[in-house]
Amino acid sequence: MRAPASSGQIAEAESQLGFPLHPLLARLYQEVADGGFGPGYQLLPLLGPEPSVLSEYLQRREASIDNDDPQWPEGVVPILTWGCAMYAVVDCQNADGRVLLFEPNAYDGRWEQAWFLDAESLAGWLEIWLAGTGWFEEDASDRDDVNEPQPWTQAGARLEARA
Repeated sequence: MRAPASSGQIAEAESQLGFPLHPLLARLYQEVADGGFGPGYQLLPLLGPEPSVLSEYLQRREASIDNDDPQWPEGVVPILTWGCAMYAVVDCQNADGRVLLFEPNAYDGRWEQAWFLDAESLAGWLEIWLAGTGWFEEDASDRDDVNEPQPWTQAGARLEARA
């Protein structure tokens, strides 16, 4: 596991993002580790030359600005990849830090179809991961207690905002 991010690294990331990280997400990076933990392929580092929260967000936002079909809303930062171009993301504009799933394989002419609500809050998503009851767990298809991500009803409006 990586060392925790410094307060300076958090400030640098927030400055380049143009908005503050969700408070719980900032605490995870500053008090637990700068990525390298969590489900799946584990959380991305906050900064760095390799794929990071900052680099992935900026790349996707740049491709969405001034695009007739924007794919990535403002304030939604990728925290880990699930592979196959899928990401777990945190909505930093939501007070609870809702966790979304970006699933581009669901794209069918409109990017809003690629966005799903995974958990109402970052805290809830972390609890699901720690309990081993997430849809992303290897044995999830064998259980009845798994909550599958549902379409994110705000995706269209957030993508059109383009701010």
